[in-house]
Amino acid sequence: MYWGDILEPIVAWHYSKRTQNKVRRINAVLQHPNPELPWMLANIDREVIGADDVQILECKTAGINGARLWKEGVPEYVQLQVMHQLAVTGKQAADVAVLLGGQTLEIHRIERDEQMIARLIELERKFWHYVETDTPPPADGSASAEMALRALYPEDNGQTADFSGRAGLAAAYLELKAVRQSISEKETREAQLNQILQQAMGDATRAEFNHGFISWKKSKDSNVLDVERMLKDKPYLQVRYTKLKEGSRRSLVG
Repeated sequence: MYWGDILEPIVAWHYSKRTQNKVRRINAVLQHPNPELPWMLANIDREVIGADDVQILECKTAGINGARLWKEGVPEYVQLQVMHQLAVTGKQAADVAVLLGGQTLEIHRIERDEQMIARLIELERKFWHYVETDTPPPADGSASAEMALRALYPEDNGQTADFSGRAGLAAAYLELKAVRQSISEKETREAQLNQILQQAMGDATRAEFNHGFISWKKSKDSNVLDVERMLKDKPYLQVRYTKLKEGSRRSLVG
């Protein structure tokens, strides 16, 4: 976020230089003109002036790790962000200028998609209803939902909840058991197939097939701290440098 803010005007300047499109900042929060959608707000980085084919510029930066998300074009979360901006402003197209690794500037065009916008509005309306009614949204299997549940319920109280009369939860439990069993079986099969190929490879580094390859390489040796020996020689260090590692809740299925 910090470097994104610092580099945003630089990205915008280079975008203008490359495309010859003039841009200007809009220091305002924009609102959808439909009075039934007052919760649809947007901040845009720049407005493109005088161009018939594009009206919005979104500036992005991505470091070495983040750049991999752009290998196949604009990441989905950025596409949705820009489509939301197009929905709020009523504009037809936006350019996304991204500085990758501090060296390469890419420019991607995103055109207005009415079908996607309709779906976005539907999902955003549902989410805003959760906000207005102070209702936690249902878990969706995402990493953010996992983090939210751990933050909301970090401790268990030792009590047992009786869900025997809850048909929906009972069905979810049975499906969870079946899914975990299926995963376990597939992981076992994966290991077996991998071992069959490794056994056939022997000392070979790589094996080629008509439709691809597999490699089996040894990682480089490295020096690591022998904590066990260190604590045996200097046991007082464990007391001096001990820190608390918080426990976390673990889900077991019986």
